[in-house]
Amino acid sequence: MTGPAAVRLGTPTGRAVIAAATLGSGLTLLDGTVVNVALVRIGEDLDASLAQLQWVTNGYLLSLASLILLGGSLGDRFGRRRVFVVGTVWFALASLACGLAPTAETLIAARVLQGVGGALLTPGSLAMIQGAFAAEDRPRAIGAWSGLGGVATAIGPFVGGALVDHASWRWIFGVNLPLAVLTVAVAVRAVPETRDPHAAGRVDLPGAALATLGLAGTTYALIEWGDALALPAGVLAVAALVAFVVVERRRPDPMLDPALFADRTFSAANAMTLLVYAALGAVMFFLVIELQTVGGYSALAAGTATLPITACMLLLAARGGALGARIGPRVPMTLGPLVMAVGVALLLGVGADVDYLTDVLPGVTVFGLGLALLVAPLTATVLAAAPQEQAGVASGVNNAVARAGSLLAVAALPVAVGLGGEQYADPVALGEAYRSAMLACAALLVLGGLVSWFAIRRDVLAE
Repeated sequence: MTGPAAVRLGTPTGRAVIAAATLGSGLTLLDGTVVNVALVRIGEDLDASLAQLQWVTNGYLLSLASLILLGGSLGDRFGRRRVFVVGTVWFALASLACGLAPTAETLIAARVLQGVGGALLTPGSLAMIQGAFAAEDRPRAIGAWSGLGGVATAIGPFVGGALVDHASWRWIFGVNLPLAVLTVAVAVRAVPETRDPHAAGRVDLPGAALATLGLAGTTYALIEWGDALALPAGVLAVAALVAFVVVERRRPDPMLDPALFADRTFSAANAMTLLVYAALGAVMFFLVIELQTVGGYSALAAGTATLPITACMLLLAARGGALGARIGPRVPMTLGPLVMAVGVALLLGVGADVDYLTDVLPGVTVFGLGLALLVAPLTATVLAAAPQEQAGVASGVNNAVARAGSLLAVAALPVAVGLGGEQYADPVALGEAYRSAMLACAALLVLGGLVSWFAIRRDVLAE
């Protein structure tokens, strides 16, 4: 790392780094959930099919997941703060285009551009913390970042619901503009610049192109299953992903160093991330639509229903990070997904006669407790398992895996549970599909907990 002396938690600079990182990542996290609440209204306003609504969600996740490795690599090479600021400005401009979109196709295109901005700023937010803070303060700093960022994820449905019900779904993108201005102001004024002094060579554009093609083909094949182009798209996706592995192994300066995955802890933590965030993305996608279409909730009521997750993340995520630092990450990374699975099981009761106090509140509260327990230890474990000079790439890998998990789950689960066309507006069809999807999410979470128990070392954060 190059840059100033290590920053300490609790200092003005330390607070500024956490503030900028949280605001930046909060933009992408907020946007990732706020849209779910507005999907039903977007579908009505733009006359969109379920496949188009899936692309509204997945177009963003697609470019974010496939380019986030490149974003982390660029930050390590050219400066993490610099790339973070560029990404924030890009994200804001793309958000404006989303809010002005006249058709579903235009909105999808703008969402893809929005994901590009997110791919630049997201890895930088965490890499700025990893690169700037003293080693002994990093777990607590990451815990604070995780908790505050988790709040952005959780309040998304509430903010989205309020704007959809009382203004327009277009304003869910407009709120990004003032937040982006504040983020850039804090970052430019107070965040120290860090980079990897060993980063050199050309930018890995072939790797980025192959990763994008692989994820795009997979997503298309899953969403458009039954279309004549679905099978060729799937074959092309597999070929592109295989080529990506080959190219990264042979390049002297890959955006993803395959050697990172030689560490068992790093590989296991990312495998667990894929499973847990697949479940997280699918739960949030299905729950808010189920509450509106089947339960008769307004967009605001559906968003408000998830507020207990906000409270859990705000109050407990930093303590989850401290717990992981004290006893090791394996226990919280095992119990967290299992607790989340119990929460998902409790949400199976959501239906036509839904009662919030008995059918929704217990489930979302337990789900939030599990999420708060695992997020900070998971993030700290991924970064601790990688060399510090590759903090941007390691952060990018984990963020890419998380987004890819949500992307693939939102693409695949509706098909797997028999939901298609405009059935998202049919209470009977959606209700049956919802229950099957929740069971699948619970299974993914249990599997994630098992991966952590058998593959994560207890002492990784002590190294």
